[in-house]
Amino acid sequence: MTQKPLILITNDDGIHAPGISALVEVAMKFGDVFVVAPDKPQSGMGHAITINSTIRVHKSNAYPGAEAWSCSGTPVDCVKMAVNKLLPRKPTLCLSGINHGANHSINIIYSGTMSAAMEGAIEGIPSIGFSLLDYSIEADFSASKVYCEKIIEFTLKYGMGEGVCLNVNIPKLHVDEIKGIQVCRQARGTWEEELDERTDPSGRNYYWLTGKFKNFETNAKDTDVFALDNGFVSVVPSQFDMTAHHAIPKLEKLSTPKK
Repeated sequence: MTQKPLILITNDDGIHAPGISALVEVAMKFGDVFVVAPDKPQSGMGHAITINSTIRVHKSNAYPGAEAWSCSGTPVDCVKMAVNKLLPRKPTLCLSGINHGANHSINIIYSGTMSAAMEGAIEGIPSIGFSLLDYSIEADFSASKVYCEKIIEFTLKYGMGEGVCLNVNIPKLHVDEIKGIQVCRQARGTWEEELDERTDPSGRNYYWLTGKFKNFETNAKDTDVFALDNGFVSVVPSQFDMTAHHAIPKLEKLSTPKK
């Protein structure tokens, strides 16, 4: 008897976030769903792992029809915990999100959502991170669910390259306004950051990180930022190999063996 696909779901906004609830709803159409997600928001954690304190997990009844656990660790901890301790078998697919806010361009480096998906890829699991360009807790995920379903269905049917995960961003538009899906590359950009200095009631200074995203490729039409600005869902195949392959020839003289 063929087993149903086992789908692991996590996020960085916390186990009770509306985005993960929407993703669980979609994933249940395709197989058995197993949720391991942070017990509190963990945005901006990147690929952080917990090594100097305990990690605790608790069974949750947040999603009837799915086994669910809350985890005190980071999004990457959640995937490690799921794979090594909680799951009954290796999952068919690892899904992360739906994140409240963009994870295009350089955001992938800082994103807990995408780091969880990347950890799934490191574990040899086809993985997808989903993000909606709406930070509001009251964000409308109806269009996201339509496109999550399309992309999950495609991935289950056709698979994914080894070591690859998909970074999917969905524009803040009604489903009828979205023009479709565009497979593209990550735009080159950065954050122009500011540390806003403030004073607490005790008279002590503290700082609040703010900033504005700057796209370095405003004329490029093959990037995720361009796709999103023009009403498309962006899909960027991403990987954990961070080697700058194009730089190796310039450094070959460093590779001379010791005589």
